[in-house]
Amino acid sequence: MPVRTRCPIAPSAAERVRLKKMAYGHKTEHRRRVRAQVVLHAARGRSNACIGRETGLHLDTVRRWRGRFSQAGLPGLEDRRRCGRPASFTPLQAAEVKALACRLPPSGCWTCTPAPGRANSSAMTST
Repeated sequence: MPVRTRCPIAPSAAERVRLKKMAYGHKTEHRRRVRAQVVLHAARGRSNACIGRETGLHLDTVRRWRGRFSQAGLPGLEDRRRCGRPASFTPLQAAEVKALACRLPPSGCWTCTPAPGRANSSAMTST
């Protein structure tokens, strides 16, 4: 079985600053933080196996993020569009349902019976 060579990682100074903010920022999403940590470890010359052990990720996952950064830079670390069924509701309809759910009950308490009827009332726009 042939041995795969590592993708060379050499982030620019600006990319390194952004990666450090992503990897060590307190408000960064976990998945973005892990991806940035993988790239920073790779930039230090660590092997994929070593990065996997240190981050707790599978070797294939380390390869994926290292490869995507090597090909596309920082934009390669973002999630790709996923296929699937398009949204059934418009953003306006979703906001109206959330607003309805956050309102106080009209006559003291909700019951399960009228709630669905209120969501389908004429106040809601239809598609």
